[in-house]
Amino acid sequence: MSYNKELHDKIENIDLNSEAPIEEPQRQYYYIKKAKSYITALSQKLGRPLTHKVVNFGCQMNARDAEKLEGILEEIGYVKGEDEDSDFVIFNTCTVRENANTKVYGRLGRLKPLKKKNSNMMIGLCGCMMQEENVVEKLRQSYSYVDLIFGTHNVYKLAELIVNRLESKSSVIDIWEDTNNIVEDLPSERKYSFKSGVNIMFGCNNFCSYCIVPYVRGRERSRKSKDIIKEIQALVADGVVEVMLLGQNVNSYGKNLEEPMSFAQLLQEIEKIDGLKRIRFMTSHPKDLSDELIAVMKNSKKICKHLHLPVQAGSNQILKKMNRKYTKEGYLELVSKLKAAIPDLSLTTDIIVGFPEETEEDFEETMDIVKKVRYDSAFTFIYSKRTGTPAAALPDQVSQDVVKNRFDRLLKEVQKISAEVTKIHEGKVMEVLVEDVNQQDPTLMTGRLSNNLLVHFKGNQDLIGELINVKLTECKGFYYAGEIV
Repeated sequence: MSYNKELHDKIENIDLNSEAPIEEPQRQYYYIKKAKSYITALSQKLGRPLTHKVVNFGCQMNARDAEKLEGILEEIGYVKGEDEDSDFVIFNTCTVRENANTKVYGRLGRLKPLKKKNSNMMIGLCGCMMQEENVVEKLRQSYSYVDLIFGTHNVYKLAELIVNRLESKSSVIDIWEDTNNIVEDLPSERKYSFKSGVNIMFGCNNFCSYCIVPYVRGRERSRKSKDIIKEIQALVADGVVEVMLLGQNVNSYGKNLEEPMSFAQLLQEIEKIDGLKRIRFMTSHPKDLSDELIAVMKNSKKICKHLHLPVQAGSNQILKKMNRKYTKEGYLELVSKLKAAIPDLSLTTDIIVGFPEETEEDFEETMDIVKKVRYDSAFTFIYSKRTGTPAAALPDQVSQDVVKNRFDRLLKEVQKISAEVTKIHEGKVMEVLVEDVNQQDPTLMTGRLSNNLLVHFKGNQDLIGELINVKLTECKGFYYAGEIV
């Protein structure tokens, strides 16, 4: 765990003989210390440490939430377990697609016999799926052995909820419809020592017709820039060289702050942080990507040469039905501006195939935009009908045979273009952040280029977290083989 002595001392200095504070985060420090007293006593009684397993589903926002959950659990005395046969298992859920819900129910069912065997086991469910009323009702009825159920807005309350569960000896359900709360300065367990995600905002105001996110994540709320800067400075002091700024739509950052600040202005402030080498961000909504941001990216020494710019579809008719608020022509104009300003920019995207009422002509418009933009890579999805979204009620859902045919054609085109675009860098020497030992070959290391592509090369573990120069000797399609220069 990345140990924060200052934070640890704040928690230790809390007086448990007094009432729990009202203000945050002091209230959570109180409950972290109180939960720790319970967990320590139980651990001593059992003669072993209690273990935890956080299982994360979904996006990078969820991954960052999972790090916060792990940080709180480890601060109160749990140690990381190997699998779901642990003393505290928590599923941090995603609900973008309905089959994600089915997967969680299946995993949850497998925990029941484990809990019967271990009377000290607790099961928690949190995240986007918990924001749906029908889900919570189903859990009440069919999965009564779940101990904690909470949503996306109160992840920071984990210790308080654990104390409530231990003291009441009954299940705790705590779901909020929305919140303006942003609670800072709580424990966090980073997956990597040298890079970290940093939330700059929460929620979404866009209401794309196929998307459940605004309903489960709430309205947009931005963190104060000084809190973001303070967090990144602390991360850099702890060895972080790369940050990923996270938000459902980072381009609309700052609009609801008392002192408004644009995302471009925030980036300029982050750039000034000594010791920080790389800045990434996602996700960018095309409708909010400003000329100011393009200029900042062009002149930056630290912003990575990669932009994820979801297009979703190439047909204006479909884009309108999706409520994306831009046209194909507007998107292509934006791409032209970006490529003119930053010629070596790597562009990636998301594309949905088979949106309701999509015709063959609509699909050909999507193929056309792929050919014109020439993405480095694209995440392609078959449209998934999501109950509770406007698109789910649209007539003329496209038949699966037609969708599958279109998806295969799109994927073939995307892969062909991606291989051509990637091959351009073959033979170049480029800077790589060494991330890990290669999973297939332990004699190789894996690193990431500024443009977000991976390169595998001979090396040793001492290089992890270092920025080094690597010659890209051979393009392998979506990645490179290389050698250290």
